[in-house]
Amino acid sequence: MMFAAPIPPRGTSLRCIMDVEVAGKPIPSSSYEMSVMPELGDSHPGTPATSLSAQSSIAALRAADPQEGANVQELPPVDRGFGAWMFCASAFITEMMIWGFSFSYGIFQEYYTSHPPFSSASTVSIAAVGTVSLAFLYGENFFLFFFVGRYPDFLRVSMWVGLGIYFVSLFASSFATQVWQLILLQGAGVGIGGGIVYLPIIKLLPEWFSERRGLASGLIFSGTALGGFVFPLLLNALLTNIGLRWTLRLWAIGTTVLCGIAMLGMRSRLPVPKYSAVHRRPKLLPGRVDFLRSTLFWSVAITNMLQGLSYFPVSLYIATFTKGLSNQLTATSILSLFNVSAVVGQITIGHLSDRFPYPMIMLFSAVGSGLGAFLLWGFADKVVYLYFFAFIFGSLSGGFSSTWTNSAAECAGSKPEFIGLAFCGVSFVKGISAVIGPVISGFLLQAGKGSTMGHGFGRFGYGAVEIFVGSCAFACGVGSIVIALARKQRVEILAPVF
Repeated sequence: MMFAAPIPPRGTSLRCIMDVEVAGKPIPSSSYEMSVMPELGDSHPGTPATSLSAQSSIAALRAADPQEGANVQELPPVDRGFGAWMFCASAFITEMMIWGFSFSYGIFQEYYTSHPPFSSASTVSIAAVGTVSLAFLYGENFFLFFFVGRYPDFLRVSMWVGLGIYFVSLFASSFATQVWQLILLQGAGVGIGGGIVYLPIIKLLPEWFSERRGLASGLIFSGTALGGFVFPLLLNALLTNIGLRWTLRLWAIGTTVLCGIAMLGMRSRLPVPKYSAVHRRPKLLPGRVDFLRSTLFWSVAITNMLQGLSYFPVSLYIATFTKGLSNQLTATSILSLFNVSAVVGQITIGHLSDRFPYPMIMLFSAVGSGLGAFLLWGFADKVVYLYFFAFIFGSLSGGFSSTWTNSAAECAGSKPEFIGLAFCGVSFVKGISAVIGPVISGFLLQAGKGSTMGHGFGRFGYGAVEIFVGSCAFACGVGSIVIALARKQRVEILAPVF
């Protein structure tokens, strides 16, 4: 049966139609509610335009001229309302517990290197525990996203499965006696379980937020920074008073309880589709994922990898470096400041990326981080310099990921259903830097052998690490310029189409 409908005005939203029947046969509804695409010149310079896919265009016709017997369901509003902010709060708690703990691994790094039975192991092998965990957190969701694309009705079930894996792995790590067991449990197990728990945030964020996507992502991602501020202090106190074993056990229980509560508020804005013999599931691998062949996507991904090469060595070694100038309490305070400063960076950079072109924000973050690494960390001979460095580098580099959602939306282009997949693609590439960055810096630190370079640069053998961090930050700035050129080239190619 064919029918026509008037085209809705630009900028309006489309309602989701469920259980539409035409000539007695059910017609599946679209999985997405989209906004009608404005003219290319009408979009805000900091926010990529979103267009209708073929699937959402069919939904538009049905919304404009619903058939008899159609059940029209009004969706919760985007960018505002109880549902949107409840999702944001739930995602914030999940982010804080999963990522905040992983970014606090520097406390465990210091503990393992100075306490038996792990103190005899190499620094690189102990660092591998944290890097393996981060690698899975960053990388696995790119592959899991294909699964939830085919089985969206299992999204909530997967969250509980992931939380179970996380709990068992972290709790079991309290019985480890060798480093390879820590790598397997506190590294791989915690990373895999945490990534599954975190996946719904990536999947559902584009559903709840559009114009405020950068601000929302900044608020959610700031959970990592807040956890990174509080958790080192708390973990250090627990390790001192009750020891490693019970610290890991209590943390496993606490994380499971808080994340379990947060999951109750993490719901989809769109109705979950139902499948049967008539309504077949989507393919596991989409037919065409065009953004994977675009210069824009790969320039964004590689730039983020360079930023990760700069960021992760600092998050791992800043506490150990500080202890060389002061004591353990000061080292913990510096690490906490480094992490909490990212709260300011995440929210500010996220908000600015909604209003200005995100490559400009990336460039500012990268150059500021590089200068901080060379000048403040490189020549630090007093703790006061490290306080300044922790705040400046932590806010600028720590807030860099708030540009991901807007850059992912622009990479997805005319297929907004791929925003989450583009986000996961960028995350996967950055996960590579979470592995190789600390490994490279570990070898550079061993090569330094505690020596200081000329003119007081690079104390305690950290000179090569500081040069590596600063150079990668500046390289990230160059990548930001490449992204800006790729955006301009893409607009010139697409302009005649519109």
